[in-house]
Amino acid sequence: MGGKVSSKMAAVGRVVQVRLSNLDIYRSATTLVTQAVKPHAPLMKFPSREGVPRLNVQETLKTLAVGSPSSPPVVAPPLLSRPPGPVTLLSGTPDSVATVKELPQRYRRRALETDEMDYIQRGGPE
Repeated sequence: MGGKVSSKMAAVGRVVQVRLSNLDIYRSATTLVTQAVKPHAPLMKFPSREGVPRLNVQETLKTLAVGSPSSPPVVAPPLLSRPPGPVTLLSGTPDSVATVKELPQRYRRRALETDEMDYIQRGGPE
């Protein structure tokens, strides 16, 4: 029985040695990677803003509030040099038939089959 215990201990010792050697490999690989990475050099340079005065919001609001209550806001009449054209609202993605027909076939949405429509209508599998 003593032989079995010592052989188990020897096996455990080998496993520990293997793990230590793997850890040493990991550490050396980590230092190699760390040495290979060069320090970052910024490509964009921003102007120095030390000389630009910072705006104080509270002081600005006070100066605006002091001058504005005595006089009503003046609204300039709109210039009507030409009649306004049609207004197009661009909200969301355009799904008009004309827009879809202009797209190449690979970008068009695949038509739904009746099985797929039924599946969607009933809210999933039966």
